[in-house]
Amino acid sequence: MTLSNKQQMIAGDLYDAGDPELVADCATAGRWMERYNATLAMDPAERLAILRDGLGSVGDGVNIRPPFHIDYGYNITLGDGVFLNFGCVILDVCAVTIGAKTQIGPGVQILTADHPRDPAVRAQMLEFGRPITIGANVWIGGGALLLPGITVGEDAIIGAGSVVTRDVPAGATVAGNPARVR
Repeated sequence: MTLSNKQQMIAGDLYDAGDPELVADCATAGRWMERYNATLAMDPAERLAILRDGLGSVGDGVNIRPPFHIDYGYNITLGDGVFLNFGCVILDVCAVTIGAKTQIGPGVQILTADHPRDPAVRAQMLEFGRPITIGANVWIGGGALLLPGITVGEDAIIGAGSVVTRDVPAGATVAGNPARVR
């Protein structure tokens, strides 16, 4: 059985982002972002309803301050009480799971998207992704960058401006570029 490019993308396999189905999904996400990013003055319940229209799963009490940017949206799962401050980016070519009561500062980037290291494969315009999982009650400081494939354990703290290149243990505080346990 041959998988579609969308199925390959979600599985973390090489895929062609120019596939018509994925281009259409990106366009749908773009229209959703336009709508959501105009909601800053809206009632929180109305904003939550719009979040639930565009993302895979959204718990109760989730608050994302616009502007907010995504690739597809349907690969994002947010637990109850998750907070993302202004200007966050989630490139969700595969699963992004954020646990309950996690707080994410402004300008944070959560990037599942990756590209082949082999230049011949990269020249074919193929890409892939690795899922990111963030546990419950995590605090991520402004401007942090989370790279593909990492897991952040519950109750961890990621310092502002950190570049997270490897897993963060539960309860740990990491900071720097690359982020290291402090």
